[in-house]
Amino acid sequence: MTSQTSTDGVTEQSFTLGEITGVLFAPQGATGPRPLILMGHGGGQHKKAPGVLAGAHRFAAEGGFAVAAIDAPNHGDRPKDEQFIQFAGDMRARMAAGEDPAGLVAAMHDLLAGQAVADWQAVLTAVQELDHVGAGPVGYWGVSMGCGLGMPLLAADSRIRAAVLGLLGVHGVHGLAAPAARVTVPVQFLLQWDDTRVPRDQALALFDALGSTDKTLHANPGDHGGIPAFETDNALRFFARHLG
Repeated sequence: MTSQTSTDGVTEQSFTLGEITGVLFAPQGATGPRPLILMGHGGGQHKKAPGVLAGAHRFAAEGGFAVAAIDAPNHGDRPKDEQFIQFAGDMRARMAAGEDPAGLVAAMHDLLAGQAVADWQAVLTAVQELDHVGAGPVGYWGVSMGCGLGMPLLAADSRIRAAVLGLLGVHGVHGLAAPAARVTVPVQFLLQWDDTRVPRDQALALFDALGSTDKTLHANPGDHGGIPAFETDNALRFFARHLG
C-alpha cells in the first residue's frame, strides 16, 4: 500500500504489485471478510476514471463490498511500451480516416488481454490475503475495454462468480466469441442502442455468445458513453444477489 484516504465513508488504499498500479476501496473501518468486486476501466482511461470512481464508492458505501481497480497495461500510471505507442497512433490515424472502429478496438484489446488477465489474477490473489477482504465471493464489472479484457479473465478464472459487462461486440470469428462461450457465471450485459462505436448486431451477438444460462440484456437509448445512472442501482442489486 502506498497511500490511504477516506471520503464519505469509503477508504481508498493505493497500491502497487510489481509494475501493476491499483486502488482498493472498502467501507471506512471495515473489518473481517467481505465480497470483492474487480472493476475494469475503459480504453484510454485509468483506475480512478470518473465512472470507476463513482461506481466503486457506491459498491463500497451502499453494498459493503471491497472493490479493486487497476490500471490496464499501458494505461494510467503504468509505463507505455513502444509497440503500444505505435499501435495507438496507427489506430487514431485509421479511425480519423473513417475505418471501422470496432475492428481496431478489438485488435487493441487482443494486444492487451494476455497481460491483463495475468495482472488481474495476481491482484485478486494478493488482495484476498488482506484481513478486511478475505477469500470471499468475487464479481467483475467492466464495460467497453473493461469488457474486452474482462471476458478472457472470466473464462480463465473460476473464482469470479458474477459479472456486469457490455458496450462491446463479438467482432467476427476471431473476436470474443470463444472466451464468451466459456463464461458460465451470471452476467448482466449493458448495451447502448444508438452506440456509434459498437454495431448493435455485434453487441447482440456477443450477448448471444455468452455461455451463461443466467444472463440478462439491459438495452438503453443513447451513445457509447451514455449508460443511465440507474444501471449502477441495477448492478448493486445484481452483485448483492449473487455475491451475498
